[in-house]
Amino acid sequence: MGTYEEQQEGVARQWFDVADAAAVLLDARGRVTGWTREARRLLAYSPEEVVGEPVGTLLTAEDALRVPDIGRRCRRDGGWSGLLTAVRRGGRPVKVMVRVTSAEEPPGPSCWLALLSDLAGAPGWDMSRPVLEQMVAGSPVGIAIVDSDLRYVWSNAALQQFGGGPAHNRLGLRLADIQPGLDAEAIEAQMRHVLETGEPVVGYEHVGLLRSAPHRETAHMMSFTRLDDEQGNPMGVYYTVVDISERHRARQRLALLDRAGEHIGRSLDIMQTAQELADVAVPAFADFVAVDLLEPVLAGAELTPGPDATPDVPLRRAGHQSVNRDVPEAVVAPGDVSTYLAGSPPIRVLTTGLPWRQDRLDPLAREWTTDIPGGREATFLELGLHSVMIVPIRARGVTLGLTTFFRRRRQEPFDEDDLALAEDLVSRAAVCVDNARRYTRERDAALVLQRSLLPHRLPDQDAVEVAACYRPADELTGLGGDWYDLITLSGGRVALVVGEVPGHGIDAAAAMGRLRAAVRTLAALDLPPEEVLAHLDDLVARSAREEGLEAGTDEAAAAQSVGAGCLYVVYDPVDGQCTMAAAGHPAPAVVLPDGEVTFVDLPQGASLGVGGPPYESVELALAAGSTIALHTDGLLAREDGVWCVDTDRERLRRALEERAGSLDACCRTVVDALVPARPHDDVALLMARTRLLGAEQVADWDLPADPAAVADARKTASRLLAEWGLQELSFTTELVVSELVTNAIRYAEGPIRLRLIRDRALVCEVFDGGATAPHLRHPRTTDEGGRGLLLVSQFTQRWGTRFVPEGKIIWAEQPLTDPSP
Repeated sequence: MGTYEEQQEGVARQWFDVADAAAVLLDARGRVTGWTREARRLLAYSPEEVVGEPVGTLLTAEDALRVPDIGRRCRRDGGWSGLLTAVRRGGRPVKVMVRVTSAEEPPGPSCWLALLSDLAGAPGWDMSRPVLEQMVAGSPVGIAIVDSDLRYVWSNAALQQFGGGPAHNRLGLRLADIQPGLDAEAIEAQMRHVLETGEPVVGYEHVGLLRSAPHRETAHMMSFTRLDDEQGNPMGVYYTVVDISERHRARQRLALLDRAGEHIGRSLDIMQTAQELADVAVPAFADFVAVDLLEPVLAGAELTPGPDATPDVPLRRAGHQSVNRDVPEAVVAPGDVSTYLAGSPPIRVLTTGLPWRQDRLDPLAREWTTDIPGGREATFLELGLHSVMIVPIRARGVTLGLTTFFRRRRQEPFDEDDLALAEDLVSRAAVCVDNARRYTRERDAALVLQRSLLPHRLPDQDAVEVAACYRPADELTGLGGDWYDLITLSGGRVALVVGEVPGHGIDAAAAMGRLRAAVRTLAALDLPPEEVLAHLDDLVARSAREEGLEAGTDEAAAAQSVGAGCLYVVYDPVDGQCTMAAAGHPAPAVVLPDGEVTFVDLPQGASLGVGGPPYESVELALAAGSTIALHTDGLLAREDGVWCVDTDRERLRRALEERAGSLDACCRTVVDALVPARPHDDVALLMARTRLLGAEQVADWDLPADPAAVADARKTASRLLAEWGLQELSFTTELVVSELVTNAIRYAEGPIRLRLIRDRALVCEVFDGGATAPHLRHPRTTDEGGRGLLLVSQFTQRWGTRFVPEGKIIWAEQPLTDPSP
């Protein structure tokens, strides 16, 4: 019969195939009635010490309180299992897995069997074969075993869902025999690797088509483990299969959207953005994609929300892509009008703003496009297209166009998940298309503004040869706050102007336009440079105050001009005199005819609108062939933002000393040498090479303040015009000379001087010592006088007055050629 402990072990093994468990028999009251050798080895108590004692005495105080509840559950459910903490002899706690089941044998008394497994260093329960068979047979995970030749020897029922038929049909066959369409070579390569190395392969993903779902791509996760015999020799491979198709498709969707976010909208070009949408969708999602946009969208126009806003607006093909070279499915080329049949799905989607999907197209139906150039029409069968989705491109409640997705090579039709993905993809692209549309509109407006603010071309004149270069820091709009100008003045003189407004972009450009207009207005008054800047300073300060108060903020438009800089230079080609003044602006450089570069010692006045001492001007004589370089501070700006006058001037000196041929080439060379490709500040450079009028082009006479001198002045002027070959202007010139000299004798004081200048126009100037300007009057028919200046204004192209330190000059110009068209 054996010992008592051996008898109790036999009872345990009769009921359970659990070799390592310690068996303990309990009566109905929970007292120990049987104690096995394994129980003694686990807890170190002898049978004499525990038999007859309550089982709670073997547990910690906390778990002992649970014994009554465990007893009730055993009587109710027929057993119980869970974790408890026993107390080993000596007081050391031991965590055990406990399984309690009925051990009653009729007609004997009620009793219970408790199996205790030590959890220290143990993986858990040791399962019996029936339990293990139940686990693998009922598992939803596909499980199979192949031998060393990779032939099936066992598989569970769940593997059947992955194709290949029931388990008994697999026996003795290889994977390629039961799944001919599967990439069996790749899977068997994993099996051979496991057989050869013994290293398990976990999480291998296989993507392909199964015979059970030939038109739908599936994905499976497989794990492989080698099976060895008792001697450690490989017997075969045990592997599991889990369907992860949904996870794979979700990952593909996320990857597509991630790629869309990376590649769509990289530029602000509408056509390129539409093409990027098509490129991203092919081939990962569709086999042919066409993107059509409403024509006003391509022009940057703003569309009106609502279903009636788009039916009569033409569509244009903005982009398309195909898995086939040259996009043979496209019947419309990019840029051409896409005209669709009335009532066709594209028109319905366009008018309703709702997506549309069709699983299977009628192969004999004709493509929806009509009025195709060349008359090319085809059925969907001829184009090879079988499934379609049309998604409207909508942004801010407005439909901008359509995106059409087709499948050709991939036989799986589009489903609802695909439509949701297409809507998400197109909605992201729609934001980029709308941004590009808005940018196109704003850029077009900015370019119009730029063309209206900067001179289209500098006026023709003989005082200087001129070249200019402008490079804005704002690459998107091409606008900035720097400007340059050349203004023709009386007497053949010119004004050279360079200025800058703080900031960049369209606001700075608008402020710059206001300043430029103000400068041209002040230049028309023929004021000295320092007075021009003084008036400009007053204008900026006053506008900032008035508009700032009106707007209630310091950010008013006029405030943009505060702190602006300006350099105003007047050059006279008659005597080579150059007068200039600066308001918060760098002094110009001068390149002498021999190539030497100097910098004008120019007093720096305060920036415009800031306030400060009066502006000062300097005057210098320039030889013919000298070059004046007027520039904004962006020309010498450095990336580190550190300014050093001596160093920066030396950089400019070296650049100007480079001989680059023409003045235009020299201007570009200087900017390229000093300005980075992406400047941090706007740059404007105006270079003017001086000229002098020849002695034969200028004549002047001092006249006495005697009315008799008027006749002599007329005769002298007439003889000079004959010498210049301008006899056709004699009558008009005699009239002008007569009236201007008469006015000087009658109303002015001091010396009188007459000067004629032959340039692009014939200029007649009369100097006197008076300080009052004449006024043009409109006499009545009965008035006997007052018509002199009225006649001058009618017979000449323009006339005016400018003041000089010694008095004033009244001048009038006549064109040398007929100004009429």
